[in-house]
Amino acid sequence: MEVLTTAVVVALLFLLDPTSAVSADDQVKVVPKSLQHVQNAKSTTLLPSLPRKLIPLNQLPTAVKGSADKDFTPHQKFIEPSSGTKQHDEKQENVMQAARKGTWREWVDDDEEGRNNPPLFVNGLINCKLYGLVLINTFNPPTSENLRLCHCQHPGQSRSRETSSFGIATIFVTVDTNTTTVSMAASRLLSRKLTEKTFLPSSSYLFPKLAFPTLFSTLCRRSKHVQFTPALHQPPAAKKVPFTATAHGVTWKDPYHWMSDINDPDFISYLNQENSYSEAFMQDTLEMQRILYSEMVSRIPSKISTPPERWGPWLYYQCIPEGKEYPVLCRKSAVERKGWATTVLNSFIGGFGRERDQVLLDWNEIAEKHGYIHVGTCRVSPDHNFLAYTLDTTGNEQFELQIKDLRTNSIIPQPRVQGVVSLAWAQDGCTLFYTICDQNQRPYRVLCTKVGSHSGDDAIIHTENDSCYCIDITSTKDGKFVTVYIINATNPQTGLQRFCKRVSGVQYFLEHHHNAFYVLTNAPTSKDKNFSDNGYYLARCGDEDVQSCHLQNVIMPGEDACLEDMDIFNGHLVLFLNKKGSPLICSIDVPIEFDCEKEMDIDDLDPWYFPLPSNMCTVTPGSNHDFMNTVFRVVLSSPVMPDLLVDYDMSRKIFSIVQQEDVRNISTGDVEYCSLNDHEANKLLDISIEKETDVENNESSGWKDFSGKYVCEEKEVLSHDGVRIPLTILFSRSAYRKGQSPGLLQGYGAYGEVLDKSWCPDRLSLLDRGWMFAFADVRGGAGPAPSWHRSGCGSNKLNSIHDFIACGEYLINEGFIHKNQLSALGISAGCLLVGAAVNMHPQLFRAAILKVPFLDVLNTLLDPNLPLTTLDYEEFGNPQTKSCFDYILKYSPYNNIPRGICCPSMLVSASLNDSRVGVWEAAKWVAKIRDTACSSCSSSVILQTNTSGGHFQEGGRFAHCWETAYDYAFLMKVMGATEKQDMRKELH
Repeated sequence: MEVLTTAVVVALLFLLDPTSAVSADDQVKVVPKSLQHVQNAKSTTLLPSLPRKLIPLNQLPTAVKGSADKDFTPHQKFIEPSSGTKQHDEKQENVMQAARKGTWREWVDDDEEGRNNPPLFVNGLINCKLYGLVLINTFNPPTSENLRLCHCQHPGQSRSRETSSFGIATIFVTVDTNTTTVSMAASRLLSRKLTEKTFLPSSSYLFPKLAFPTLFSTLCRRSKHVQFTPALHQPPAAKKVPFTATAHGVTWKDPYHWMSDINDPDFISYLNQENSYSEAFMQDTLEMQRILYSEMVSRIPSKISTPPERWGPWLYYQCIPEGKEYPVLCRKSAVERKGWATTVLNSFIGGFGRERDQVLLDWNEIAEKHGYIHVGTCRVSPDHNFLAYTLDTTGNEQFELQIKDLRTNSIIPQPRVQGVVSLAWAQDGCTLFYTICDQNQRPYRVLCTKVGSHSGDDAIIHTENDSCYCIDITSTKDGKFVTVYIINATNPQTGLQRFCKRVSGVQYFLEHHHNAFYVLTNAPTSKDKNFSDNGYYLARCGDEDVQSCHLQNVIMPGEDACLEDMDIFNGHLVLFLNKKGSPLICSIDVPIEFDCEKEMDIDDLDPWYFPLPSNMCTVTPGSNHDFMNTVFRVVLSSPVMPDLLVDYDMSRKIFSIVQQEDVRNISTGDVEYCSLNDHEANKLLDISIEKETDVENNESSGWKDFSGKYVCEEKEVLSHDGVRIPLTILFSRSAYRKGQSPGLLQGYGAYGEVLDKSWCPDRLSLLDRGWMFAFADVRGGAGPAPSWHRSGCGSNKLNSIHDFIACGEYLINEGFIHKNQLSALGISAGCLLVGAAVNMHPQLFRAAILKVPFLDVLNTLLDPNLPLTTLDYEEFGNPQTKSCFDYILKYSPYNNIPRGICCPSMLVSASLNDSRVGVWEAAKWVAKIRDTACSSCSSSVILQTNTSGGHFQEGGRFAHCWETAYDYAFLMKVMGATEKQDMRKELH
């Protein structure tokens, strides 16, 4: 769950008196088996696509033990003992004849209707009386040291029985290609005849065997997914404490409710047991984790630095020093000081000919001291003398306010203030406004402090008493106002001024320019009383009487487009638009002169649309602090294009490429160099507006992308109600095999947030092994229309889940990935999506990764004392009302786990100090899965808890690589992908 810092629907202003720009406010964001059929089983099962042959049992080693500790004695017969029936003897003879011919075929049984029944995989050791036909993979012969047989069990039969009325089981034994471990399956002899099934063409080079010993290697007989049971470790069994909950006449039991007390020693003990089990489960992937980590780190430059950005007399930039985890915020003078005295002084401080850059904030120093670091907000004062920032060193997001004097490089001693969220400086450079949270982490109060004040009695400016709303503060770009509830900037004693009356669902975002406010709002217009359903429009009003709020000069986004954001400079207004799901940016000269009463379209104002590389490009604004600047900086990125830093000169209508992310260890032959000066490359431009655009004489040397090596395509998927859902797929041109490759489907679908599809070099480790990535822009997140969010939240939340399921089915039905090789990734609120989809269609997914998961939706929303709960009523609904309760109960993942379900393998990760999503949600989910689902399946559900971090876990670049390597190794293990994929990878 997330704090929406823009949830306040009333905009008010602190009319302060600053003259230079202050930084734009940071947004708080949150910030991814059943039984496997014989044909598709991997690490410890028979692969039909692999070369194999039938061999008699007398060629097996003699030192294999049976379940009763009896010697497994080789026999000349292929099936024994005989049932004594003519039917069985004929069946035995058919099998023996096939064995003598050495055919590469798999024998299965037909039921009475002639349908093929796949063999069943079972656990345990085989009784010595039930040996039979053996299929051995020819890559490695079995040895007495590593041959293992499994107990044979028929449907509807207890494990203690070895035979059934249906006849003798045929035993299939397979050998792991690397470790030569053996697994076995028992075919169902339920029909009157035995038929043969010819193998499909080989695809084993994509999914070879695991290179490490398989400790978790048994299979559930009820579903199609590989499952693992530890040889030496069993999954922890969480204790049950009777607890009954009741709401709206509905009663349900929650025996794991006790876990919500994170101080309970039993709960801490349980988390430790789960961590130990996860460690044992992943023990055989350590080498793969190291390989993946080395690959990811090898792609990262040893040191990174962003291009300096001028703000006033300084050039600000960030860098990550060589070998360091975290960034360092620095600055240097924008004006070089010359003279012999300066040169001599610089030589003594290590700067021959230039001044040493000043370090403002070093994340690494703080991390070394506290072990964990999360910097929430940074604000430099208008006079550039102070740096105010908020710091979390535990992970619970109780940020503490710190103020640093940049003239002396020292932290100013002040009374400690905890729970600070947003910051805004006054023009005098020593007055700081900030917001604090209540006990439920709701920003509810604005205070004001003076730098160096030791009284501890900071003035309370405003308190928001309605628990359904939070407060955020930010400065306008020209620095003349602080917005939320307003105080006169030149005379703060005049008190608060309200901009507009609060109306549910209506939002206002303000910027100021030359005695006028530019307002981005979804308030109803005089022509359309329901405009709030259609996105935002732009309006203007004078600043002399903010309380009148008489909006004029309405600017509409135009046909098939919607406004999403804005920025403003002394001479230009920048607008962010979405046209049919594609991002657009344009600039308009200001001030704008036009008819005050007439509604206008953006195109009527002669906008300059910024050239963008492609439709699939994500656009992220730079800091752009300087109000007087004529250049707007953005970061462009796509799944196949590393982050590209571009400056758009709005006065000259040209752009220049400043920097592109450096990616190492990718063959230069795989890189395509593009230039907007090149006529052919101009075809890549998608301005999406039928308008000529000046792209001549641009100061650009071009950019590089990897579209020659990786394919990125956009698809449309029909959901359950006929709505088309955007789906982006990404795969390698060389390693991917349609219909055979595994896939990872990611979704989010909440808070109107955009699903991140920007460049990520870590993905290459799976792409180069043949995997496909898919990104589902389900309803509830950002999408092609303003209504996309509303159509997937509240009483429409089930649309999100059905959209996600439809995307998964599309990938399989259209043959993009193997039918039993689909995995899912959810993060935070995105786990609601994945968890509910797994409950509804468990056999659709082979594996799932749930990170800091929001799964216990109903119980969490029923407790208004939990952090962020009341703020989430707008997104999910308030279950205190019966209609919302009934609807949430339909999909809440924790409340809807089907009994006996054969669930996918799952990696569930949580953080003990997470204040957004309680750690108990992940723990309860895993405990209930273990108690409710098939025991064999649930043994491959692991819970990993970070005992020191928070919702955002570890933030360092190397720690992130370790975490991703762990996730990918888990997927490769449970999906059957193995080290031989590296051999495939090296060929490309």
